[in-house]
Amino acid sequence: MNKFIRYSPWLVHFNTGACNGCDIEVLAAITPLYDPERYGIKLAPSIRHGDILIVTGVVTKKAAERLKRLYSQMPNLKYVVAVGACAYDGGVFKGSYSVVGGVNKVIPVDVYVPGCPPRPEEILRALLLLLQREKGVENVSSQTT
Repeated sequence: MNKFIRYSPWLVHFNTGACNGCDIEVLAAITPLYDPERYGIKLAPSIRHGDILIVTGVVTKKAAERLKRLYSQMPNLKYVVAVGACAYDGGVFKGSYSVVGGVNKVIPVDVYVPGCPPRPEEILRALLLLLQREKGVENVSSQTT
């Protein structure tokens, strides 16, 4: 495991296109109210510095190309968090002519955050779950409350 992801993971947020409800919740989750920096979690200045890719929105055919490109530009030992129902399987847009489906149809996903939109606490909990899983610690619930 990369020691940098263990101690100070950098996030990159990518919106594939949807109603922006999940985007607002992701941005709320990284505000001082929830204080993810106490766990070392910060936004990356570039995709080439990112450790964790947070994807929101439904994956369309056009967005799938960009998502693949962004994922390939991240350094190795990269992780993907799919946030919301649209990122899971297409949500209410599932079955549309331009929708590929969920994020997992394009790139591998490590953690899903269900909801439409999910609460900021759940997004932060998913990030901590990912970090704890990488550290090999089983119980994360006592640390997030």
